[in-house]
Amino acid sequence: MENVNPIRKILIANRGEIARRIIRTAKDMGIATVAIYSESDANAPFVVEADSAIALQGTSPAETYLDTDQVLEACRISGADALHPGYGFLSENTAFAQAIGDEGIIFIGPSTTAIDQMGDKLSAKKLMQAAGVPTLEAVEISEDDDLLAAADRIGYPVLVKASAGGGGRGMRIVSAPDELTSAVASARREAGSAFGDDTVFLERWLSASRHVEIQVLGDQAGNVIHCFERECSIQRRHQKIIEEAPSPAVTSTLRARMGDAAVAAAKALGYYSAGTVEFLLADDEFFFLEVNTRLQVEHPITEEITGLDLVREQIRIAEGYALSVTQDDLSITGHAIEARIYAENPTKNFLPSPGTLKAWRPSTVANARFDSGVETGSVIGTQFDPMIAKVIVHAATRPEAIARLARVLETTRIQGLTTNRDFLVATLRTEAFLAGDTTTDFIERVEPARAKALETPTLKLAAIAAAVEARAQRQLRAQVLTTVPPGFRNSHLPPQRVKFQADDQLLELAYRSQRDQTLLFEIGGDQHHCKIYEAGRGRVDCRIDTQRLRFEVDFIEQEVYVHGPDGDVALQRISRFPRKDQADTSGGLTAPMPGKVLSIKATEGQTVSQGDTLMILEAMKMEHQIVAPRDGVIDTIKVEAGDQVGNGALLIELQAEQTSASEGAAS
Repeated sequence: MENVNPIRKILIANRGEIARRIIRTAKDMGIATVAIYSESDANAPFVVEADSAIALQGTSPAETYLDTDQVLEACRISGADALHPGYGFLSENTAFAQAIGDEGIIFIGPSTTAIDQMGDKLSAKKLMQAAGVPTLEAVEISEDDDLLAAADRIGYPVLVKASAGGGGRGMRIVSAPDELTSAVASARREAGSAFGDDTVFLERWLSASRHVEIQVLGDQAGNVIHCFERECSIQRRHQKIIEEAPSPAVTSTLRARMGDAAVAAAKALGYYSAGTVEFLLADDEFFFLEVNTRLQVEHPITEEITGLDLVREQIRIAEGYALSVTQDDLSITGHAIEARIYAENPTKNFLPSPGTLKAWRPSTVANARFDSGVETGSVIGTQFDPMIAKVIVHAATRPEAIARLARVLETTRIQGLTTNRDFLVATLRTEAFLAGDTTTDFIERVEPARAKALETPTLKLAAIAAAVEARAQRQLRAQVLTTVPPGFRNSHLPPQRVKFQADDQLLELAYRSQRDQTLLFEIGGDQHHCKIYEAGRGRVDCRIDTQRLRFEVDFIEQEVYVHGPDGDVALQRISRFPRKDQADTSGGLTAPMPGKVLSIKATEGQTVSQGDTLMILEAMKMEHQIVAPRDGVIDTIKVEAGDQVGNGALLIELQAEQTSASEGAAS
């Protein structure tokens, strides 16, 4: 192909797992890489793995990865001749892509015309309608529009949706008129914060459909192909958490129809690079949603079933090469599934749960692919998306892929913060998922278990492993009598005792050494014999009764993190000495996570009802409402709008509602 312009150095205008993903392919292609990073990412793996890295001034996304001037300056400093935007941030920002091109730097993505046409979802719908692609009815709304009239015209439920960006930001489902105004205001704020554009529109909402998307590739000579479909229907907060390819609901005939529609859409745009055409599928009827003019988070499952490296294709297309494959070259091999592990609490409606990843070890079973941006010690903060890793498996059949992924997830060590891992495992093992009954209302309809209940035998084994490791570490630290076996006595003494707390269970262990150097444990009225093969350096290999078991054990302050055959167990050591009580926050509302106070909806002395919104916090690019848990009167508001608050910070003191005016005056 003519006009090939080889790329020598790529600046990656992103962070985390996608930055690492791009670095991996670039290095394989012999291309140098440059990372950019905020202060909080200074020690992140992607920064270390790049050939060089440039610091950005600031802490928030707007001050760092969304700052076009800083990114351009990093390009100049580094001498990069190409830029890969990844996904999110500036990846679909027309002005940014234009600014990169104006600097003489190759933008690894589509033309600014395509980004501009598809970056605005409303304009995209109009273009698709002109191309004959079926679309859902939508109405743009402005400050002066009659919201209720617009929603009535579409019919409830309606979806409030940001015109720019993606990833579930700026989206709200509204089922009744009295919810509409606040939903639109909230969506506007979130969209403006995440994408710098607060334009929103109303769209018909299909509550029981599938989210199916088609991967497309186009080159600069006008060749376009599709790489089959991905189903992304398992979602919470309009964000995908489990994706698979191919879709269990798509027949070969339907696949051809949807593929043809996606290719037609791409050709109408003059599209080149990797892109995704998204549809809602109801039976055999599909409706256009949007075109994502970038790489998708879930691109690995397409790579697994086709054998393509989509990042490599993007780079080659940007250099000016033709597509490396034709439509006839492609076929589907096996089945692939991806699950996204997030730092969030499914039992609290998937509320983000930031913190430090104190133990991280990807499972080695089933030859899974881990795309992650973390390592042990990484901090999942409040400024950015709470995704920890994507776990991808490939197998000959869908049932095999499901079984592999579930086992990989439950044997991955991930401790120190709350995640959705156990919820993902439960979802994969539901009868509905196994049967392919995966519509977008899956979580609400099927209700998979949101947490894993650890059985008492599992907790006992973990507690024994923790006691064995603690004993061995004490022996390794001993300064005297180092040749004497641990626990040796020349007289009869009481057994050693230790206590652990596991959620609401208290585990009391007593143990003593036996003449054969085994340990005899008493726990919960039962006795267990333990023969130790290895212990003392974070790994315990032992036989408990008749079971030969291996554990990984870490002690961090009072916490004990144990990883064994049944997965992760977190224990808390119960000190023999009392600890000072923490401040009493009874009667108060506390912050469920670190974040910023966006607005306060109540005043001191105000009478509120259960469910009333009292305050709005922003954390991890999402808004979270603090609501009244009961009827009462606002006594004291402890914070102001704009304050940064820590996890558990007291926000509002709520007193019981007074029964008379005189009582209210007296208080």
